[in-house]
Parts: sequence; C-alpha cells; structure tokens
Amino acid sequence: MAVTTVTSDEHFEQLLKQHASTTLCLNFWASFAQPSLQMNTVFAELAGQFTTVQFLQVDAEELEDISESFDVNAVPFFVVMRGTEVLSRISGANPLELQKALRRAVPEQSTPAAQEAHTETAVTGQPGAADTATMATSAPAEEEGEEDLQTRLKSLTTAAPVMLFIKGVPSAPQCGFSRTLVSLLRAEGIHYGFFNILADNSVRQGLKAYAEWPTFPQVYVKGEFLGGLDVVREMIENGEMQEVLEEAGIKTTK
Repeated sequence: MAVTTVTSDEHFEQLLKQHASTTLCLNFWASFAQPSLQMNTVFAELAGQFTTVQFLQVDAEELEDISESFDVNAVPFFVVMRGTEVLSRISGANPLELQKALRRAVPEQSTPAAQEAHTETAVTGQPGAADTATMATSAPAEEEGEEDLQTRLKSLTTAAPVMLFIKGVPSAPQCGFSRTLVSLLRAEGIHYGFFNILADNSVRQGLKAYAEWPTFPQVYVKGEFLGGLDVVREMIENGEMQEVLEEAGIKTTK
C-alpha cells in the first residue's frame, strides 16, 4: 500500500474517519533530521509488506497540532493505532521495533516471507536501509544499563545537526528558558531537532552528566555540546553562533 502524506489538520481528520476501522501507522518526520529521511525509506518498504495497514506520513514541524496531540517528543516518531486506540509508540529510528509493532497489530501478515524480505533489505545495501537498521532507538531498553544509556544519549544528541533538549515541545514549551531559546533559534532561521526531557527522566538526568551541565535547555551542534540559553544567546549576539554553524556546514534560512 502506498504512503499517504498528510497535508493539513483537516486532511488528517478526513483520513481518520475514512479509515476508522483500519490499522494506521503514522510517521512523524522532519526534513532536517537525517534519521527521519532514512526511516522514510524503511517506512515505504513496510507499506509494501503490510498491505492492510494505512501508512500516513506527517511533517512534525509543519503540522505541530497533530504532533502535539500524539505527544511527539523527537523525530522520527511512529504511532500504530486502530480507531482511537493507540497500539504502539516508537520514538527514534528503530525499524525492527516498528516492524514488530506492525506484526502485533496485524498478526495475519506476520509471515516468514515478510520477515525474510525485511532482513534481505537490511543487508543488501538498499539506500538508507542498512544505515537505519544499525541506529540506536531513543526508547530505553527494559533494563537499561549505563552503557545502553550512553549509547542512547549519543544517538539523541546527533539525531539532527542542531539538537535542542527542552522542557516541552517547541509549540508548547514548559518553561520560560525553553520558550526563549526556541524563539531565538527561529528568529535566526536555524533548523533544529528537539527532545522533550520531561518525557524521559533517564535522558534528563543522563544528559546532566553527559554534558557536565546541570540545567536545561541544552543545545548540541553535530553532537557537540554548545551550552544553555545564556551561552547560545551571547553567541548569537556576538556573531559566534553563525561561525559555528558555518564551520559545521549547517545553513540557516535567515
């Protein structure tokens, strides 16, 4: 089945009504995040395997109200649902977990052939698939050790060229510092990924030690910790922020 791109809030509501009794798989993505672009390839492949599932692609930035309604705290983010019931949520680039969630939702399509097709795609060098299959998820393991947490933090801090770790989401920050930071970056035309630290206490506490910085928000550029609100604001004011972005090969829209 082909992937349907959601174009507006109204379009999304129409699709929900049209497929009220169908299993849906939602892909919340963003063009600035490389893991999202890679997972789009996997998403399309899964749509070809699970033909009774309706696959919907949602731009997390453009359609913020929809993203917020599903508590999207990072991209890529996937939701498997039927009617109004959410069956699974997968945060991060984890194709195997997404496939498992789909198998649980539609067990009649969990065939050996489908499993073999996915495995072959992951190892034969199809564009994006091999790299994506090795990426760490932002969802914690059932018994997450320190090494697992460090791997997850590294994956999160490199999920987009510029990553924000804030309280809440950009459309609804939960503290004044996060709100101010989002406003500053938007004014500068800086594209960014984000993670809501209120949604995961392990990440929240782990980042304090990872960055050796006790407060939030935190900003990372190409996986390197840049600073908090005061540092970023000063860098913007003195022009240093633009220099850092240019050196990292990151373009702005300002």
